[in-house]
Amino acid sequence: MFKTILTVSFLLLLSTLTFAQNKSVYTPLTNDKCQVKVDSKLPIMNGLCPGIGGYNLGIADDDSRMSVSVVAPDKKVFDLDFWGYFNNFSYIGEQAEWRMKGKTPVGLIIRYNVSDQGDGDKKTSYLMVSKITPTKSCVVGIFKPSKSQNILAQQLADSASNKPCKKVE
Repeated sequence: MFKTILTVSFLLLLSTLTFAQNKSVYTPLTNDKCQVKVDSKLPIMNGLCPGIGGYNLGIADDDSRMSVSVVAPDKKVFDLDFWGYFNNFSYIGEQAEWRMKGKTPVGLIIRYNVSDQGDGDKKTSYLMVSKITPTKSCVVGIFKPSKSQNILAQQLADSASNKPCKKVE
C-alpha cells in the first residue's frame, strides 16, 4: 500500500513538472511562407513572417546581411539588430523557435549563419536568443556551435524575460 502511494505521488510529481515546462513552437522564416512587405517602421523590410501569440517577425535583408525584428500584437516593432553583433555576410535559418509558457511566448531562438572573415563558403552557425515581453524584445544571448548549443539556448530563452539586453559591441 505504501509503495503504491509513493508510486502515485511520484507520477503526479512527474506530470506536474512536465506540465510546468516550457515548450517549443516553430514558425517558418522562408520566402514562400512570409509576405513580401515594405513598412516604413522597419529597416529595409522585405518579409513579414507569421509568428505565434499575436507576434510576427519582420525580416530585413540588405547587402547579403539579414536581421530580424519582433512585431508585437499591438504592432510595436522591436529591432533585434543582428547586424550590430556581426558585420559579415549572414542569413537566418528556415524557422524560428518560440519558447512558450502555456500560450504565451517568452523567448525566441533564431539560427544565424555568419560568413567567417568575409569568406562566403565558410560560416559559423550561431543561435540568437531573444526575450519576448509585451514591452520589450531584444537579444539576451548568442550561442556559438557546440554539442549543447540547442539546450543552452532553450534554457536561456525560458528565463529570458528577466535577463538584460545584450549590448552591441
